[in-house]
Amino acid sequence: MTSLDQPVDVLLSDGTTVQLRPIGPDDASGIVAMHSRFSERTRYLRYFSPYPRIPERDLHRFTHVDHHDREAFVVSAGDRIVAVGRYERLGPDVPDAEVAFVVEDAYQGRGIGSVLLEHLADAARRVGVTSFVAEVLPANGAMLRVFADFGYQVRRQFADGVVHLTFPIAPTEQTLQVQRGREQRTEARSVARLLAPRGVAVYGASATGQGIGAAVLGHLRDFGFTGAVVPVHPSATTVAGLPAYPSAVDAGQPVDLAVVAVTPDAVPAVVADAAAAGAHGLVVISAGFAEAGAAGATAQRALVRAAHAAGMRVVGPNCLGVANTDPAVRLNATLAPVLPTAGRVGVFSQSGAFGVALLAEADRRGLGLSSFVSAGNRADVSGNDLLQYWQDDPTTDVIMLYLETFGNPRKFARLARRIGRVKPVVALASPARPRAPDPAPPAQSAPSPAVAGPDEAAVSALFAQSGVIRVDTVAELLDVGLLLAHQPLPAGRRVGVVGNSSALTGLAATACLAQGLSLAGGHPRDLGPHAGATEFTLALAETAADPAVDALVAVFAPALPGQVVDVDADVAATLPSVLDAGKPMVTAFLTGKLPVDVPAYSGVEEAVRALARVTGYADWLRRTPGTLPELPDVDPAAAEAAIRVDGPDQAARLLAAYGVEVVGSTPAATVEEAVRAAERTGFPVAVKSAAPGLRHRLDLGAVRLDLADPDAVRRAYAELAGVFGPDVLVQAMVAPGVACVVELVEDPTFGPVVGFGLGGVATELLGDRAWRAVPLTDRDARELVDEPRAAPLLRGYRGAAPVDRDALADLLARVGRLADDQPRVRALTLNPVLARPDGIAVLHATARIGAAVVRPDTGPRRL
Repeated sequence: MTSLDQPVDVLLSDGTTVQLRPIGPDDASGIVAMHSRFSERTRYLRYFSPYPRIPERDLHRFTHVDHHDREAFVVSAGDRIVAVGRYERLGPDVPDAEVAFVVEDAYQGRGIGSVLLEHLADAARRVGVTSFVAEVLPANGAMLRVFADFGYQVRRQFADGVVHLTFPIAPTEQTLQVQRGREQRTEARSVARLLAPRGVAVYGASATGQGIGAAVLGHLRDFGFTGAVVPVHPSATTVAGLPAYPSAVDAGQPVDLAVVAVTPDAVPAVVADAAAAGAHGLVVISAGFAEAGAAGATAQRALVRAAHAAGMRVVGPNCLGVANTDPAVRLNATLAPVLPTAGRVGVFSQSGAFGVALLAEADRRGLGLSSFVSAGNRADVSGNDLLQYWQDDPTTDVIMLYLETFGNPRKFARLARRIGRVKPVVALASPARPRAPDPAPPAQSAPSPAVAGPDEAAVSALFAQSGVIRVDTVAELLDVGLLLAHQPLPAGRRVGVVGNSSALTGLAATACLAQGLSLAGGHPRDLGPHAGATEFTLALAETAADPAVDALVAVFAPALPGQVVDVDADVAATLPSVLDAGKPMVTAFLTGKLPVDVPAYSGVEEAVRALARVTGYADWLRRTPGTLPELPDVDPAAAEAAIRVDGPDQAARLLAAYGVEVVGSTPAATVEEAVRAAERTGFPVAVKSAAPGLRHRLDLGAVRLDLADPDAVRRAYAELAGVFGPDVLVQAMVAPGVACVVELVEDPTFGPVVGFGLGGVATELLGDRAWRAVPLTDRDARELVDEPRAAPLLRGYRGAAPVDRDALADLLARVGRLADDQPRVRALTLNPVLARPDGIAVLHATARIGAAVVRPDTGPRRL
């Protein structure tokens, strides 16, 4: 069975889209037509002969495959096949297969060969093929480069005028890096074509100047777009003073971007017209799609399919638009009448209404933007695409995101970890998150509820783990953006506070401590209300020069009657000289206007909070990212076998494949069964209620320990059965330790996440869990162990012996690897895990298995 049961859209290196799908018998005519368009050179390099036409026998074999030993994919642009790739196993059950592909001349050099190789290798691995072989003519340098550049360890041998290639197709760190590098370049290129068009066609601008289409057209014109603006109107010859055309093709000018503000039923015709004009992308401002119900969702899917078939990407629908303040572009294809000045902050907003408010507030506060995208329904272009673009965009230094949902959470976490190393990412994420129901009453034997997963505090920690600065309000988003845009990062958490008011400096000092910052010198520097400009500036300069200070907070109260009245203006004029120390400074000047490169805040708390957010990001940058543990003893194939066979020991078998032993237990439904199980296990034993949610509840009397003989087992069984029901578990006793809990859940923001905490009702009630997104590095695993508030119990609290925290970190690394390898494992709980000075013991584990799916951000590239 192929991994590609349905067509998928993929991006090429020039940012255009094509479709890739399995070949079928109905493709015969398309294959013949493609072959007829080949140049003689392409035919010779592929078939080693002129091969002017495809014989009927070959055509039948090309288009009829079993999707196991023989597989083939076609790439189509619109309704035309432009490439085909295939593999054929060299014999029954042989692990080697021959691979080959050919691309139509007009589409060569655009990365189709690499995409085909990714998908063919993925399909081949699923049916047991471990290596590909290929034969290439020495003159076919392009094909040789496809194989050589992919990251595989290719062995070459030259014989009989042909280069024979052999290479294993198992993914490696190198092949993954190559694949992701191509992904970044293609997605960045596709966005760049949207933000720097040579010409923009506007559909839906009325001749009367009314409506959203006319508004966007006016904003394009008034902002000074440097390219051609083409109104498309069925009858008018001029719109808003510009020549109008019934079709974008009629304009006779290059049109790279189409702005769509027509009714949903008119959109298909617009897509066709824009495609005919050679547009690279659509900005669909029109509403009435997925946000309007099932019919709208169907229309939205059709819109994206039609756009991708024509090689275009889609922003929206139901969006605010896109903007680029680059003086060479000056694009305002949005509903916002005013854009902030040009700057170095890129902004992505999923919400149009929020985007309007954000642009207006950024303009008021002097925060300059490089580019802006409002994605609306986010049917195609997403925040992840913009992250890929802004990573290498030379005009963008800071990235700000407003996110309501995450279409591909694993990819977001991965990109944020990488991009955050070179550019800060600030995110205002929707606080609405699914929550699990409250646990059932203890006496019930009903199944346990779903694992709740990270709470809001833990989600903020997950953002921080990925290098993302998470904020809670629009104001805070701009607060942090201003600081990042104009100030250096702090070298540490020591803050010098200087002010002219004891109330304000005291407030600043309290705020610093509350935000986890330390106060340099132990106290703020209060200059008093009579301090003049010279004294204030000198104090700031001295504080900035202090090697024990990493950042400054300057607070200034307005002058009272009879006091010096020009201090605020004079200080504002001299502040830039203080910045020469290379340390960030935030200010809360309650009067006066500061230079734009000195972030000014309306209140002391806001200034300190912004500084604390940025300090946390600077701390993250200084930390080494860690490495993925090798874990050579794991057996993913054995885990997959365990997943396929349901049963009470499924979780134990699954974990055993990843080197985690679960202490065995035997179910019993009568007292005699319990006694026999204890005798087989060997005394002493533990007997526990088998009801989900009660197996570890020693505090509720659902567990009996250290039962040394059959009589003790009988008494324990009678007590448990009388309260919790007849079903019990019998388990060998293990040495005591600190009870811990390990969890794996699917988070709506980050995908699979691993949680760790100490066991017990109190820690569960308080939500004392630390969480990390998969994949887990060795550093992530160690931090998970040390992060819960109750973690001191593991390090030897009040004279207790410290437990083996390395063993706990190893366990977490293995659970993280399992989560990364096995997308069908939707939830996993190890509870309790007893941690001791000499190691750990996992006493119980449960797993929830889901249907086989292609997990986002895994496998070959696709949109």
